[in-house]
Amino acid sequence: MANTVTYVIIGVTALAIGMLIGYILRKALGEKAIGSAEQKAQNLILDAENKSETIRKEVLIEAKEEAHKMRNDVEREVKERRSEISKSERRLIQKEEAIDRKLDNIEKKEESITNKERGLSNKQSELDKIIAKEMTELERISGYSIEEAKNLLLANVEKDIKHEASVMIKDVEYKAKEEADKKAREIITGAIQRCAADHVAESTVSVVTLPNDEMKGRIIGREGRNIRAIETQTGVNLIIDDTPEAVILSAFDPVRREVARLTLEKLIVDGRVHPARIEETIEKARKEVGAIIKDAGEQATFEVGIHNLHPELIKLLGRLKYRTSYGQNVLKHSIEVAHLAGLMAGELGLDEKLAKRAGLLHDIGKAVDHEIEGTHVDIGIDILRKYKESETVINGMAAHHGDYEPQSMEAVLITAADALSAARPGARRETLETYIKRLKQLEGIADSTPGVDKSFAIQAGREIRIVAKPDQINDDDMVFLARDISKKIESELEYPGQIKVNVIRETRAVDYAK
Repeated sequence: MANTVTYVIIGVTALAIGMLIGYILRKALGEKAIGSAEQKAQNLILDAENKSETIRKEVLIEAKEEAHKMRNDVEREVKERRSEISKSERRLIQKEEAIDRKLDNIEKKEESITNKERGLSNKQSELDKIIAKEMTELERISGYSIEEAKNLLLANVEKDIKHEASVMIKDVEYKAKEEADKKAREIITGAIQRCAADHVAESTVSVVTLPNDEMKGRIIGREGRNIRAIETQTGVNLIIDDTPEAVILSAFDPVRREVARLTLEKLIVDGRVHPARIEETIEKARKEVGAIIKDAGEQATFEVGIHNLHPELIKLLGRLKYRTSYGQNVLKHSIEVAHLAGLMAGELGLDEKLAKRAGLLHDIGKAVDHEIEGTHVDIGIDILRKYKESETVINGMAAHHGDYEPQSMEAVLITAADALSAARPGARRETLETYIKRLKQLEGIADSTPGVDKSFAIQAGREIRIVAKPDQINDDDMVFLARDISKKIESELEYPGQIKVNVIRETRAVDYAK
């Protein structure tokens, strides 16, 4: 029992001692850990202070560099502005000096002009005195009577008045046109809106394609010399507008239009566009058109199967390629009539070749009806007799409009074939034929006037361009010539609107250096 108590006491004592030792050890370890943590905290604080100091120094350095850079930029900009200001000041000084020099020159010129005027005034007074003395002396020497002197004076005055009258006519006409333009525009606009006629552009217009729009300027030429040369020598109106890479040729005469078209195409390919070259090219184009006409005539005879025609008849047939009747191409119409007449003759057992021959030649007079007076039937009779065609062929041609009695069945077939070809829907347009006749009448009036060399109706009959004979018409007479022709047109033609009469006079002197 006593031992047990002893053991218990010892155990309790040992436990207490152990707890004491544990407490002491735990306290020591805690104090050590706290000291270590405090040391780490101090180290972290020191590191943070060192890093902040470093960052502060870096920011300070960067701020100094940026400030230095900005200062340099500002200084450079200031220098540049100062340089520009200096240049501007120098330019202003130079301009002021130039203005001063000009003012000095102007003052000198004014002074010189004043002196000249003063001198001229003195000379004028001296001249007046000399003229008065000369007049007195002339009166004494000449011994003219009052009537003789008056007639002599009137003759001299007449020349001056003629020139002044031409100038006055120009001024009056210009003022009248200028004053009438405003009302004329309103009247014409209303007329166009109320009465517009259809017109087939293909019959009067050709289009020439250009390689580029720069070629338009070369075609026009300096001050319009090239385009005037082309229009004057061909009688075709050139329309150069905003249409890209194209020039429009306008003329009622297809032969003229074809000559102008070939001329332009050759000039574009050649590249040399000037008046002398234009004239040379136009002559070549005319020869080429002549060859085309001959080829067209030969092709027509071959197509129909007619042979042994006179070469001149073939050329006249070829000219029909460029002739229209009521809007219908006459050559195509003639070939069509020949085929129809031949077919009907074959069905009836008649002479097929004779019918074709008469059908092909039935409108041959239209090839020259604008050059020779008379109907195309009468002209055709004369042509066929000239080139030894048979009377049957002549009668077949003559009877197709009922002007002569048909003497053979073939002649009746020609009349029927002509009516069939003309009656085909869309074959003919009476409006165009009337239009072309009016243009030819316009040219005929101009050509019948003395002093006119050539005339060309252009701008759809709104203008007639006249080339005067330079040896018969002088510059003053041109005004009276234009007026005479305009009065003739007013009295002999009926037309809408107005017609511009444009008279051109050209004198050439040609020589050759040898």
